[in-house]
Amino acid sequence: MRASIPQVIERKEAIGVTASAGNVRNVVLVGHSGSGKTTLVEALLGWTGTTQRPGRVEDGTTVSDFDEVEIRQKRSVNLTLAPLVHNKTTVNLLDTPGYADFTGDLRAGLRAADCALFAVSATNGVDGVTKLLWDECAAVGMPRAVVITKVDHQRADFGAALEACRAAFGDGVLPLYLPVPPGSGSGVTGLVGLLSQRLYDYSGGKRAEGTPSDADQARMAGPRDELIEGIITESEDESLMDRYLSGEDIGTDVLISDLEKAVARGSFYPVLAVSATQGIGMAELLEVMTEAFPSALEHPLPPVTRIDGKPVSGLACDPDGPLLAEVVKTTSDQFVGRISLVRVFSGTLRPDMAVHVSGHGRAERGHADHDDDERVGALTYPLGKQQRPLPECPAGSICAVAKLGTAETGDTLSDPGGPLLMEPWAMPDPLLPVAIVAKSKADEDKLSQGLNRLVAEDPTLRLENNPETRQLVLWCMGEAHADVLLDRLSTRYGVGVDTVSLRVPLRETIGIKAQGLGRNVKQTGGHGEYGICHIEVEPLPDAAGFEFVDKIVGGVVPRQYIPSVEKGVRAQMEQGVLAGYPMTGVRVTLYDGKAHSVDSSDMAFQKAGRAALRDAAEKAAPCLLEPVDEVSILVPDDYVGAVMSDLSGRRGRVLGTEPVGTGRTLIRAEVPELEITRYSIDLRSVSHGTGSFTRGYLRHEPLPSHLAAKVASDSRPA
Repeated sequence: MRASIPQVIERKEAIGVTASAGNVRNVVLVGHSGSGKTTLVEALLGWTGTTQRPGRVEDGTTVSDFDEVEIRQKRSVNLTLAPLVHNKTTVNLLDTPGYADFTGDLRAGLRAADCALFAVSATNGVDGVTKLLWDECAAVGMPRAVVITKVDHQRADFGAALEACRAAFGDGVLPLYLPVPPGSGSGVTGLVGLLSQRLYDYSGGKRAEGTPSDADQARMAGPRDELIEGIITESEDESLMDRYLSGEDIGTDVLISDLEKAVARGSFYPVLAVSATQGIGMAELLEVMTEAFPSALEHPLPPVTRIDGKPVSGLACDPDGPLLAEVVKTTSDQFVGRISLVRVFSGTLRPDMAVHVSGHGRAERGHADHDDDERVGALTYPLGKQQRPLPECPAGSICAVAKLGTAETGDTLSDPGGPLLMEPWAMPDPLLPVAIVAKSKADEDKLSQGLNRLVAEDPTLRLENNPETRQLVLWCMGEAHADVLLDRLSTRYGVGVDTVSLRVPLRETIGIKAQGLGRNVKQTGGHGEYGICHIEVEPLPDAAGFEFVDKIVGGVVPRQYIPSVEKGVRAQMEQGVLAGYPMTGVRVTLYDGKAHSVDSSDMAFQKAGRAALRDAAEKAAPCLLEPVDEVSILVPDDYVGAVMSDLSGRRGRVLGTEPVGTGRTLIRAEVPELEITRYSIDLRSVSHGTGSFTRGYLRHEPLPSHLAAKVASDSRPA
């Protein structure tokens, strides 16, 4: 029986030793939840001897067990750095969450990496979200490769998974190895290399090289020819194809060299097969990552400007150049404080170094622009809960930085003498609103600080203090994102909160013209109150705005009290007359009234104005208005019908559709805001995670009578 856990075959090489940019590979792992990314990272750490045994760091936790939320919720919710060394090359593996709610961490991983490794399960194939991420990498020209995981699973089908990858990602996706034997299930014992034509047997727990059987050689023939043709097609040597077609045997060294160049250019996408639990394919994957993946020197820098917006050119991945680094992830530790995961693009970052921290472009999400000078704390290489000290972090490398007090995710670190600013990476809009209230007065006192820390850590979070509904709202990416945020507030920052029903900012208006009397007469024996006013109300066009008209003649209401009536009317409009929502779209005309020479006062006429508006509005067919949003929904063509049907059930009006690219459609619609408070969750369900949408306020419209009656009876804001 072969060993279930392969023995370590590589000598353990030092982690955290400064490496030149040419010997660094920054690789982001991409894939949906359950594709086996984290298990693969843990197996690679064990295989290279970085950890004592596969998947474990020295304290016995897995590489993903650094966050208490991940441990409790048993799912990956963070971008995680796992550095290892193979053949004197440092590989920084950036493991990304597989849930769509944590797209922000995935985008951060794409920014910090120089190439992407897509994990696809041999049991489940490719989902729509993974296809979208592939297209996103293609848009920025990021080199990519595919690793098909779980090839030893009893339900594994490598051939089906490979065909799914080619259908989703294109014809440039070609395998370098095939599982042996070809059947699915736990019988897989190794791989055959299509270029080397060698057998790599893992059945003994170690990698043993041999000669493929006749059956394996026959099975390799077709895929090998296709692979060679694919490599030659991407070759810069135009004569190579003619030589191949004429029957010349192209040397393996030439093919491998051209393959490496094509991968670095992002025009060829090799496929590997692995079993993380059995160790199958670990050596081959490490070889491809260190030999075929591009180094930091080969990846262009993002656009850079000075603080005043003037573009900066000529920067390169040079350890002796001006400092240019970016915070790609921010976390907090109860003992160490704030820890920033930083990718250095130019220059060299050193402990106790003075840096300028610049952050711009996300003020609408609560991330205020800032320019601050700070001093860097200790530099470390994180691995699980461990922090291994670093003497410096040169261009092309990634490290953790302690005690950057003002730095937030997405901020730029540069030389204080010449501050620079990197163009922020694109972030999806958070579209799930969650209203919260503090559980107690003690929690209320700590709430602001806790929320500010969450905002600093997570650029996908938007914090809103809605003045109309008087609610504190967290705009999140989805339910899982909201759960994690609330969990962190409670456990990490000691702030207890409760979620409450979200209030949509309804408004009130009137439907017809009417008159009203406001009478405030009180005689108490001392100084009394006296103010009487007659008003007429009428609706304004488009149910918007407010007008106050003075038609007093003869001084029946003294001139100094007319503004008092208007002030009272405006105050009552803010409180509403039907369900407690602000009024709009009303013209109020003051045409008569009475005053008393002694008892009339500013306050008396304010109260009279309020009473007059209440009296008139009751006769003027008051009604509720609901906000309507303009919504743009982008979905694959297969889901257009389901989405449009769902919109009709939300009282939505579809304005039109148009094709966008290949196989995707943009649907434009108008939808009441009451119907889409949880649309980010519902659209994900309807479109199987492949749909996205944007929304923006359009106007207020009358709320249907049956809904208005319900709101008026039981939904009066506090």
